[in-house]
Amino acid sequence: MSFRVDAKGRRLRALGLCSGGLDSLLALSLVRAQGVEVTALTFVSPFVGDDQARAGAEGLGLAHRRVDFTGEQVEAVRKPRFGRGSNMNPCLDCHALMFRLADRIRRQEGYHFIFSGEVLGQRPMSQNRPALGLVAKESGAGEYLVRPLSARLLERSLPEEMGWLDRDALLGLSGRGRKPQMELARVFGLKSYPSPAGGCLLTDPGFSRRLSHLLSVRPQATAREMNLLKWGRHFDLGGGVRLILGRNQADNEGLAGLIQAGDLELNAVGLPGPLGLIPAEAPPDQGQLGLAGRILLAYTKAPGPLGRVEVSSDKGRFNLELELGDREAFRERLVV
Repeated sequence: MSFRVDAKGRRLRALGLCSGGLDSLLALSLVRAQGVEVTALTFVSPFVGDDQARAGAEGLGLAHRRVDFTGEQVEAVRKPRFGRGSNMNPCLDCHALMFRLADRIRRQEGYHFIFSGEVLGQRPMSQNRPALGLVAKESGAGEYLVRPLSARLLERSLPEEMGWLDRDALLGLSGRGRKPQMELARVFGLKSYPSPAGGCLLTDPGFSRRLSHLLSVRPQATAREMNLLKWGRHFDLGGGVRLILGRNQADNEGLAGLIQAGDLELNAVGLPGPLGLIPAEAPPDQGQLGLAGRILLAYTKAPGPLGRVEVSSDKGRFNLELELGDREAFRERLVV
């Protein structure tokens, strides 16, 4: 492939935001087809990973970069300026944040422009015409931001004005239909891509309920506490203290790998059952610790009337002997 150059003879380079979904892969392919050296850029946090994006970029033979924007996104989740969608997703704030960070990289490293796979009218909150304009303005990327899949329906961007991109070779897609994208995927030889089901946990109703509850009892909850919401059953012990119980062996192993200094690990003595974790960020008092042990025993097959729970931390371990209870008695503490 021959690469385009700018007026100074420099090879044209662009950063394309990549989720790994079909639209982002098509945008990457469209811009590369115009002779631009493309790098796929993915932002990661406890709410969104980069497995699909990395696989998609590798499938296209493109360089892939990941940027962890956990701190910035957590603040946007706590205090969104532009509201939320139907769940805990502050889409406008997150989009503006990602483009702001991408544009910073553009300026620092000499990329010519940034672009995304957004389609006009595809998502009611974040991809209507006013929202696209708001995000471009708030991010500071402005005219350096291109939406190749809908470019012919939007105002000309600077890369088009400068001749870096041929507007006629860009698209004018709109709406929620997928047939044009699927046809274009065949043209570009894209045979494998995920279904358009989001990928951000902030759009998941169950995760959003847990996150909303966490922020209601611990407004300054850490990113790590938010990450733990992805695992197991969560019980509110009062005062912001929470017990996490593994649902199955995979949960138990996952939680075991996340234990840090100051955390309390709970296990039933002599019985198979869930691993329990009380995060160090909100330590329990003795009453809450006993309550946590009784909840854990309720999710075992302890014969009763008493059971033992081992409590471990980086400071040592000890056992609690506790009365067994019925798990229904703890149902109101379960965060669903």
